[in-house]
Amino acid sequence: MIEFINDLMTYNVLQKAFITSVMVGIICGVIGCFIVLRGLALMGDAISHAVLPGVAVSYMLGISYFYGAVVTGVLTAFGIGLIQQNSRVKSDASIGIVFSAFFALGIILISKAKSATDLTQILFGNVLFVRNSDMWITLIIGTIILLTVILFYKELLVSSFDETMAAAYGLPTRVIHYVLMFLLTLVTVASLQTVGVILVVSMLIAPASAAYLLTNRLHIMIVLSATFGTLASIIGLYFSFHYNLPSGPVIALATTSIFIISFLFSPKQGVFIRRMKIRKQQKANQLS
Repeated sequence: MIEFINDLMTYNVLQKAFITSVMVGIICGVIGCFIVLRGLALMGDAISHAVLPGVAVSYMLGISYFYGAVVTGVLTAFGIGLIQQNSRVKSDASIGIVFSAFFALGIILISKAKSATDLTQILFGNVLFVRNSDMWITLIIGTIILLTVILFYKELLVSSFDETMAAAYGLPTRVIHYVLMFLLTLVTVASLQTVGVILVVSMLIAPASAAYLLTNRLHIMIVLSATFGTLASIIGLYFSFHYNLPSGPVIALATTSIFIISFLFSPKQGVFIRRMKIRKQQKANQLS
């Protein structure tokens, strides 16, 4: 660890990777809370995969992948909503139809435009290849997301826990939904270089789920989720750099490990803790 800290102070590449990883951990943790509470994990998976054709088209046009990824992410969200609202097809089926089509198209386009190595990096990420532009894009996206959550916290809170009550209060629930999908698309774009389009869902879901097991208050859940996302990013960066491993899979495993710890040892929801309490109760009953 001391060697890693010394390298962090020395190498500019590692510094950029560290800053970007921390920012991605925070914004994924924040948005992930609303995705988990709304039961939109599949939507997060869909949008993260569906930005791939936008990345490919951006490369072909010689422009930043940010623009293409955002456009295809937004199109995915609207496409899924269009199928849901105008047919008998259920939510999970419409998500599967749209995201698989976009993802397949993206793989075809990238196979024509880039090498297999580039495709692997886009799919699974490599934070050690972060460029200055990637870092600045992540910073801008992070600022937009945090400001939006802070300014519209009450609206997001009410609509996430009870959409019917939110509509009764006159809140534009459909607009809030699509704004959240737009923010989810931005998070996916920011996470491309760090964990890739396939594994970004782990950054969105696992830290937020771990936090959900530890508290019933949204503001505490957001802080815990952002902390867990940051911790997983730092751990992933350390092992990725030290052992020459791809950053995306290592970070994904770190987020899963954090969730497992919360799943087992959460004071109220932890499986291990609950079993301990049951055993203590059984012993107390036997003694009495």
